[in-house]
Amino acid sequence: CDMLTDKTKSYRAVLLLGQETDTQDTTGRILAEAAVKDTPETEKAVTEAIYSFKGPYQQIPPMYSALKVNGKKLYELAREGREVERKPRPVEIFDIQIEKMELPRVVIHVECSKGTYIRKLCHDIGRKSGCCGCMEGLVRTRAGRFLIEDSLRLSQIEKLRDEGELERYVVPVDGVFEEFPRLEMTAGEGDKLVHNGNPFADRLAGGLMVPAARVYDSGGRFIGIYGYDEKKKRYQPQKLFLGGS
Repeated sequence: CDMLTDKTKSYRAVLLLGQETDTQDTTGRILAEAAVKDTPETEKAVTEAIYSFKGPYQQIPPMYSALKVNGKKLYELAREGREVERKPRPVEIFDIQIEKMELPRVVIHVECSKGTYIRKLCHDIGRKSGCCGCMEGLVRTRAGRFLIEDSLRLSQIEKLRDEGELERYVVPVDGVFEEFPRLEMTAGEGDKLVHNGNPFADRLAGGLMVPAARVYDSGGRFIGIYGYDEKKKRYQPQKLFLGGS
C-alpha cells in the first residue's frame, strides 16, 4: 500500500465562488462572502485564475487536515478554535481544465501530485479571482493506474460473486506495478536467488539497469519489486509477493 500512495491523482471538483469557509468546503462556517456577477469579465478573471495554478506551487495545508503539528492533528486544533502557522508545501498541478462554468459554480478537472489539497486549491482560486471560493463537491477519478470508470459498486461485486464471475475482474498484483519494466530471470541461478528472496547481480538482468523493476522467475511467476543498487551493482528486493512454491 505504501507504494500506491505516492501516485498522481485526478479529481473532478465543483468550485463554489462567492464564499470562504473555515473548512474551505461548504460544510464549514462562512467567514467571508462576495458578490459573483455572471459577466464575461468575471468569467475571464475566474478562467485566468484557474489556469494560473497549472505547474508547481507552494500550498499552505488547511487547518482542517490530518497533518500533525507538535504531535497534534491540525483538525483537532481547529475544533478547539485554535489556528497555528503552517509552512507552505511544494505540490504540483500537472493539468487543470474547466469542464463547465455556470457562475457561481465551476466544475474543474485536476491532475495533481501527492499531498495536494483540492479544498485549498479551490480556496486559492477564489482568492486569486477576487470572488472568494470554496469546494462544493469532489470525486477522485484516478489514482495511479486505477480509473473510476473501471470501478465496481458493492452491489455489482456481490452480483458477480453470486454468479461466480468475480475473479475475472480482480486485478493481479503485478498489474498494479505496470509502470516498472519487466525483468524475467533465467532458469537455474536466477530462479534460485529470487525464490529465496535474495539479491542478484546485474549480469543476471540481461543488461537492464533501471531504478526499479518487476521481477519474474523463468516460469513467468511474479516475484516482486526489486530496486537497483548502483554501488553494489545488483538488484535488491523491495517488496516480495511470491507465495509458497
